[in-house]
Amino acid sequence: MPQKSRPGRSALMAELTVESRRYMAAYALFNQAVADHLRLHPTDLQCLNLLGLEAAPVTTGRIAELTGLTTGSATRLVDRLERGGYVTRARDTVDRRRVLVTPVPERMAEVGAVWRRLSGAWAAMFDAYDDDELALLITHMRRTVELSADQVEALRAEDGARDATTTHRP
Repeated sequence: MPQKSRPGRSALMAELTVESRRYMAAYALFNQAVADHLRLHPTDLQCLNLLGLEAAPVTTGRIAELTGLTTGSATRLVDRLERGGYVTRARDTVDRRRVLVTPVPERMAEVGAVWRRLSGAWAAMFDAYDDDELALLITHMRRTVELSADQVEALRAEDGARDATTTHRP
């Protein structure tokens, strides 16, 4: 529910807007640096991150859902990861029509080692927060993930509508 306007709120919202932009840029640049270090594309790195959170091998369609990519882009991403030795593709033993993508444990361990090396500084930063503040951060992060997925979907729909009108001109 939106907060009622009160003195100082507009200044806080303006500051939040500026800091949000800095935060997003800083994370994107951090992600790029980690990806560069591992000689990966930033999207490929985050796909590996998301695959590491899945309980079992997934389809390329599921990768598209996880990343917000189109199925064609997700297929190209999996192609790159397979060429790099990060994932394998295999027919599903239950449904032979499905192809499952499985992370290669040794390569995931390499990526995990870099994250573990960097995680100490992040843990130290979060240690400065009390439990209520950590709960607020968790809630914020979950809401951000949901909102980001919604925004990606809206942008993709907008792009699809725009592409449909530009490709069907007389």
